[in-house]
Amino acid sequence: MVIGVYGLGRFGSFFASSLAKGGARVIAYSRSLHEVPEGVDLVSEDEVLSSDYLFFCVSISSFEEVLKRVGGRIDKDTVVLDTCSVKTYPAKWMKADIPENIYKIATHPMFGPDSGRNGIAGLPLVMCPISGKDERYERIKDYFLSLGLKVLEMSERKHDMEAAYSQGVTHFVGRVLNEMGMKPTEIATSGYKSLMTIVDQTCNDPLQLFYDLQRFNPYAKEMRLSLQVAVEKILNRLAEEEDKE
Repeated sequence: MVIGVYGLGRFGSFFASSLAKGGARVIAYSRSLHEVPEGVDLVSEDEVLSSDYLFFCVSISSFEEVLKRVGGRIDKDTVVLDTCSVKTYPAKWMKADIPENIYKIATHPMFGPDSGRNGIAGLPLVMCPISGKDERYERIKDYFLSLGLKVLEMSERKHDMEAAYSQGVTHFVGRVLNEMGMKPTEIATSGYKSLMTIVDQTCNDPLQLFYDLQRFNPYAKEMRLSLQVAVEKILNRLAEEEDKE
């Protein structure tokens, strides 16, 4: 089995390296100059578009443009997968910009270079069977399982609903805390240290990922409004207590 990775940015390089540890040949193409991970072969764009399984590891905001440019050149026998952190829009773009006869799977590896620095075994990966399930779906699912990943299967809509209130709110809070200038301190409690871990994990990612998570998840705005209402409730309760003094 030949696995192709399109894009060798921070996540793409990490993901390609992780996939290579499962024994398959992993090839990669990147439009920008990046260091090639150990165990991965750098190839031409045409070659990566003809791999058995092709993972697009590009930003959410650029994914549609990339598909419009290369979708018609993907080999008819290639299985196409995305790795975007949202699923509704990427699945829609894959259906629109890749020929109907090409098999498609939407995926979201729920980890990255920071959370997976000690290995990806036990970490979750979501699969959304856009084209239904057959032996091609089961083959890559088994490969994920062989890497020790916890595979979760769901619809694109269910993924985005849950992700808005898990990954989305985590990145939002991490960015807010970073904007506040939160720093480590000698008197830090374990709770504060956990908050700093959130800042480290979210703010090491490109700022564009944060924007894309908020912009392209249909449920992110609802999450932000819920968070705003909750903060205002707490502030109002504090004000009421202060008025008692």
